[in-house]
Amino acid sequence: MTDRAEKDTMGTVLVPENAYYGAQTARARDNFPISGRPMPAAFIHALALIKKHAALVNNSLGLLDTPLAEAIRDSAQAVMDGELDDQFIVDVFQTGSGTSTNMNVNEVIAGHANERLAGKRGGRSPAHPNDHVNAGQSSNDTIPTALHIAALIRIERDLLPAVSGLGDALAAKAAAFAGIGKIGRTHLQDAVPMTLGQVFSGHARQMALALKRITAGGHNMRELALGGTAVGTGLNAHPQFAPGVIAGIAAETGIPFKEAENHFEAQAARDAAVEASGAMKTLAVSLTKIANDIRWLASGPRCGIGEIRIPSLQPGSSIMPGKVNPVICESVLQVAAQVMGNDTAITVAGASGNFELNVMIPVIARNLLESIALLSAACRALDEKCVRGIEADAAAATGYIEKSLALAAALIPEIGYDQAAAIAKIAHETGATIRQTAKAELDLPPDRIDELLKY
Repeated sequence: MTDRAEKDTMGTVLVPENAYYGAQTARARDNFPISGRPMPAAFIHALALIKKHAALVNNSLGLLDTPLAEAIRDSAQAVMDGELDDQFIVDVFQTGSGTSTNMNVNEVIAGHANERLAGKRGGRSPAHPNDHVNAGQSSNDTIPTALHIAALIRIERDLLPAVSGLGDALAAKAAAFAGIGKIGRTHLQDAVPMTLGQVFSGHARQMALALKRITAGGHNMRELALGGTAVGTGLNAHPQFAPGVIAGIAAETGIPFKEAENHFEAQAARDAAVEASGAMKTLAVSLTKIANDIRWLASGPRCGIGEIRIPSLQPGSSIMPGKVNPVICESVLQVAAQVMGNDTAITVAGASGNFELNVMIPVIARNLLESIALLSAACRALDEKCVRGIEADAAAATGYIEKSLALAAALIPEIGYDQAAAIAKIAHETGATIRQTAKAELDLPPDRIDELLKY
């Protein structure tokens, strides 16, 4: 593959002939050979969305001529459509402002526009990556803006529907199992009776609350830093630039984005992203509880609890024939662990702002977008491949109730705590049930005992 020469303010750099990007991208490629992982495509597409509407607004303000603005718009759209994903090669672990990624996008859009306008890929004319594609912007306001846009798009389109679907599936099981009694368990020990439906109602409520937390956590991400340029003062940006661009982005995405109330907060701090990540972590904790409950209740099939049956999806062992494992639950648990780890990284990164800029935005963006994607997929999998197919083993569930010593609690209003404890002790020592022991030891009519022990 042949190379071509590209120039920037530091000199000349060779880039592959088929590349749309230019010198600054190539320098970043060479300077950050860290993880081999570029920024998420969702982030790149959000950044291109900004460039698209920036070109249109700059044209309407008389700052960019129409042919150039239209070429930039069309090239930005090609990026948004994923047609140029292979051109975004800058590692996540780069300059903390994300300047290298911003310039990667600026250069690719300019290089693609120049191919359309002048028949030559790359370069800085007629479309210039800084003067035209980045007009009215700075990495310090576009990168935080892209973070908020990308995260909210993925939350609105992927995560909220997935959480809602899982919540609906859990609620359906709560209704279906409402009449099936089971023994409650606290401290991993037998407790008083309840219904299987009540267990699933608790899980469904967790998802309902998750929807509220995620929505609330994303609310402050509607504020966009665009318009602050370098430090929040708006240097070199037309007063109507940011309002116009943000209005266009809001109209295209259907999300009510607005300009930040305070540009100094919007660029110096990443608190909104930390808040949103906290909602992701809480959802991960909820999913851990639900997945663990499901796999324990389905444990067996012959030597476990076995109060429910979950779908059999694949062989569970390379050595034990017939073994089937709760694979979806285990997958969800691993997702939850990753999301909790991502939140820790986001928390540390969010605390790393100094003066007018946070310098860990790329890792915040990468981790937050991964958490959203993982949780969306995990909720869909748990919903579609596990919860919907859960069946109750009513005989097993109700059978445990009669065996439980905790039934003695139902006798307390009639005979008092101490005598009920004595009944439980005798039942434990003899291996009899509470019902059998109460009828043998208490001076109460059998019908009254049955009434007290009704579940």
